[in-house]
Amino acid sequence: MKRNIVITIERLYGSGGRTVGEMLAEDLGIHYYDQELVKLCSEESGIAEELFVNADESLQKSRIFRFGKGKYKGEVLGPGSSGFVSPENLFNYQAKVLKKLAESMSCVIVGRCGNFVLREYENVASVFVHAPMPYLLEQAALKQPRRGMELRSYVEKTNENRAEYYEYYTGNKWERAQDYDLCLDSSRLGFDKCVEQIKAYLKIRFGEDILG
Repeated sequence: MKRNIVITIERLYGSGGRTVGEMLAEDLGIHYYDQELVKLCSEESGIAEELFVNADESLQKSRIFRFGKGKYKGEVLGPGSSGFVSPENLFNYQAKVLKKLAESMSCVIVGRCGNFVLREYENVASVFVHAPMPYLLEQAALKQPRRGMELRSYVEKTNENRAEYYEYYTGNKWERAQDYDLCLDSSRLGFDKCVEQIKAYLKIRFGEDILG
């Protein structure tokens, strides 16, 4: 990469968005961040990794994000604050880490509301990978032991949780096309062509020699 470029990827479960992100990062020779972000967030905040891992699960169980009170505003609470390890503050530290990455290196970031957190950064390209339900089920079945209605329910619930998480922290709809630079249907393109489409967009947006 000729300059520092970040690609954020949000994805429907079963669309292969994570695979596309991994393939893109390998193709471009840049870092890929997904679960590894938990370690970076823990190092940044001094908060145990387990709390970051459990934060998403606690939100899903309590369903508090349906009330829409956690919209990210950028403030980070320090040790000693009553809200230091609250889900909202954990998200704030996560956002802080994303911004540090965007300012320091080229990388692919999957999930974490990256397109919203980094929306004001000129070096960031945002992607949403989606697909129709039959394809989501087909791909999910490659990794899940569930089948039939149980599998469909799992896919629908996972995507519902992701959408509610996104809306809780951003105030926006997760699948709203205007919040992304590219929306790609992986069932039509396949993973390889999704990667090629993202690379083509990077060249158009940042210059033909950006990938050289």
